[in-house]
Amino acid sequence: MPTPKSTRRPTRERIIDAAEHLLRTKGLARTTTKVIAREAGCSEAALYKHFTGKEEIFIHVLRERLPRLNPLLDELSKDAGDQGVERNLTAVAEHAALFYEQSVPIAASLYAEPSLKRRHFEGVRELGAGPRVPLKALAAYLRSERERGTIRADADPDAAAALLLGACSQRAFLYDFAEGERPEQPLDEFVTQLVRTLMQGLNEAQGPAAGPA
Repeated sequence: MPTPKSTRRPTRERIIDAAEHLLRTKGLARTTTKVIAREAGCSEAALYKHFTGKEEIFIHVLRERLPRLNPLLDELSKDAGDQGVERNLTAVAEHAALFYEQSVPIAASLYAEPSLKRRHFEGVRELGAGPRVPLKALAAYLRSERERGTIRADADPDAAAALLLGACSQRAFLYDFAEGERPEQPLDEFVTQLVRTLMQGLNEAQGPAAGPA
C-alpha cells in the first residue's frame, strides 16, 4: 500500500507509478485497472477521472517512464536539425534498444492470451499509438532526409526504419527470452555497428549500386 508521504503526490502520478511497477512485475495481461487503483491508493472511479482505461495508462507509462523513443522520433520528424543523419540515427538506436529492453517484458504476457492481445492492441490503435507508430515516425524522418539530399535518392525509408528498429526489438526479445541474461555485445558497440552498417546503404557518397557491366 502507498505510504502517507506517497499519497500526497498527485493522483495521476501515483497511478502511473503504480502501473509501471505492476506492468514490470505482473505483466500487462494481469494488470487490471482495479489492481492499479489499489496499488496507487485511490478508487477505480478516481483512476477513470484521469484515464480512459488500461490501454491509455499503458501508453503513458511507455511515454513517461521508459526511454523517450517516441518523443525523440516526433522531434526528428518535425525538425531533423543539423546533427547529421548518423548522429540522429545513433540517438534513435540508443533510445530504441533501451525502450524495447524495458517494454518487451511488459507486453510479453499478452501473447499467452490472444483475445486479450487483440482487444489491447485495438484499444491502443484507437488512441493513436501502437508498435507501428515509431516505425512510421522514423520512416518519415528518413524521408525528410532523402528530400534534403542527405541520403541516397534511391534509399527506402520504410525498409531502413524496419531494419533499425527491428534489430533493436529483436535484441530485447532474445535477451528477455533468456531470462534477463545480459547481451554479449555492449549497448554502445551494438548501436555503433548497427548504425554504421545501415549508413552504408543510405550514404549518398556511395551512390546507387552498380549494375552488370
